[in-house]
Amino acid sequence: MMTTEPASLDSLSVLYQSDDYIVVDKHWDIRIDSKMWYEKHTVQAQLRHRFPQLADPSTYYGFRFCHQLDFSTSGALCVALNKAAAGRAYRCFKDRTVTKAYLALLRGWVEEETQTLDFSIGKNSSEGKTHMMCIEGSEGCENPKPCQTELTVLEYGLYDGEPVTKVLLQPLTGRTHQLRVHCSAIGHPIVGDFTYSSGTDDTPYRMMLHAHLLHIPLEPEPLLVSAGDPFLPAVDAKWLPQRSLRTLTATVGALLEQKMEEDRKIKKEKRERARKEEERRKGCREQRTEEESEEQRTQCQEWLSEWAGD
Repeated sequence: MMTTEPASLDSLSVLYQSDDYIVVDKHWDIRIDSKMWYEKHTVQAQLRHRFPQLADPSTYYGFRFCHQLDFSTSGALCVALNKAAAGRAYRCFKDRTVTKAYLALLRGWVEEETQTLDFSIGKNSSEGKTHMMCIEGSEGCENPKPCQTELTVLEYGLYDGEPVTKVLLQPLTGRTHQLRVHCSAIGHPIVGDFTYSSGTDDTPYRMMLHAHLLHIPLEPEPLLVSAGDPFLPAVDAKWLPQRSLRTLTATVGALLEQKMEEDRKIKKEKRERARKEEERRKGCREQRTEEESEEQRTQCQEWLSEWAGD
């Protein structure tokens, strides 16, 4: 249930559960795991509290997290319940076949309704900023790597009287702090992002970034989970939508349809490559057979000639 209340051990929200995976709706401002004794409230602590029988003693934290969410980010987080399941999910993330979509409230009104944010991101080596990332070309940016995010505007409105834009963000790569850095780079930082507002955006009760959708193309059954929408006036009365451009349901539906079409195309190309490879192998086998047959005919002719001579 969406709430503005802080996390507790009992506030774990489970979105999906099977023999291999649990998907939880991670609370805002809670770490996934921690080795610090004073970190009492973490997702792994919540899982141990709710599912002590599922904890794996062979792992440090008891549970295998398939991916990461920032401390300040809420939403869908997938946990594997065994090593084999973790491996299957890891391959999907490694091959970039996982679809993730985030909801966010951004400062200001974003004029361009759909856009691809394409800024390489690297580690910030500047004094006092080593916990941050930065875009290529900025001072102290080390080892920047290519990074893309699709942005789609959903609504324009006000948050606590200030103009904000509600957007859907789809990361096409998986860099640290990618969405936060990209939004800041276009002049529209995420509401409540203390770190990437130089410590000025500290009024909201949380950072307004939420992992709304998670699709992992596992075989034979894909995992598809939605973590709802916490950015509603019913949850936070400070958010006042004024003009809607497109609905979340339709936007996510179109995203998934596009992804499925891409997956179908990839599978078709793989089948075509496999067919051509099989034809090539078959051709090689037939050629070898023909060569062997010709050699056999020649040998038979020699035997017949010798026999006729006798």
